[in-house]
Amino acid sequence: MDITILQGLWFFLIAVLIAVYFMLDGFDLGIGVLYPILGMNEQEKAVLRRSVGPVWDGNEVWLLTAGGALFAAFPLAYATTFSGFYLAVMLVLFGLIVRAVSLEYRSHDNSWRGLWDWCFCIGSLLPALLFGVAIGCIYEGIPMTANGDYSGVPLLGLITPFTLLCGVMGLVLCLTQGLAWECAKAPLGSDLYKRCTKLRPIFQIVSLVVFIVLTIVALTVVQPQMHDALGWVRIVLAVLVGLLLLVSLFAGAQKKDTLCVVVQCAAIFMFIMLFATSMFPNLVVASPDSVGGTITAMNAASSELTLTWMTGITCVGLPLVLLYHVLIYRAFRGRVDVNDLNY
Repeated sequence: MDITILQGLWFFLIAVLIAVYFMLDGFDLGIGVLYPILGMNEQEKAVLRRSVGPVWDGNEVWLLTAGGALFAAFPLAYATTFSGFYLAVMLVLFGLIVRAVSLEYRSHDNSWRGLWDWCFCIGSLLPALLFGVAIGCIYEGIPMTANGDYSGVPLLGLITPFTLLCGVMGLVLCLTQGLAWECAKAPLGSDLYKRCTKLRPIFQIVSLVVFIVLTIVALTVVQPQMHDALGWVRIVLAVLVGLLLLVSLFAGAQKKDTLCVVVQCAAIFMFIMLFATSMFPNLVVASPDSVGGTITAMNAASSELTLTWMTGITCVGLPLVLLYHVLIYRAFRGRVDVNDLNY
């Protein structure tokens, strides 16, 4: 296979891995952030934990796979992002670790339940917010040295109005996804279900508004020069994301909770694809004051042999991972029952 085709293939394969991660782990993070608000008593908190308990750890596989694929396929881009975003990455890892520990420890330590509840919330908030900020940074551009190292101020140098807007977009999408998931999992007629159905349309509307604002700013202010090619594809994807967010709003209004989750997942997937097509072939954009140039899929890719082996391994491994997710989600389908709360 031609090396250029392999480079483009792995550019979008990594985007797909990131998109699937946000689709699946997005509702975990959203429920975690809203946990103190949605769970008014011990039983409701147990329902919230049970709704994500069987699947949250499997959902994170996609994040690990995306990071490993970036390291193997585009090592220069991996080195730049992980060195430049080092403190942000450590905060994300801290959040994910704290979230995992809080879910496992809470049921074994009654005297510290309040602490573990807040750890679950904070551990979910950090990734939900910082992932969006990171995406905004590589889109807007970061200062780099001639050899591709980040040359700006650690952490604080990554925060701009645009990257904060991207962080808010990521957070709002996770919150909306979490509410949609909980509406499909909470017992019908329960106070928790009613509370989620009241909050869901509010966040659906907010996510649509933030998406429109972010798209306008990205296409007209931040990087307008990145949209000369494939412009029609980006327009189609942007319209499709907006339509899917509207469909999820109408599905929720008609109490079609499962359909709402599916459509919300599709909207998140198309949003990441919109970002990927807007970036292509750039992996990390260099800011105007940068000494080094923009890192692309062409100048940062591994050898043709490496990409070929990765493609072959993916053809074998990816179906197995998908099969695992189909089985686990099928096994734990349906709403949470009171009898399930003893786990």
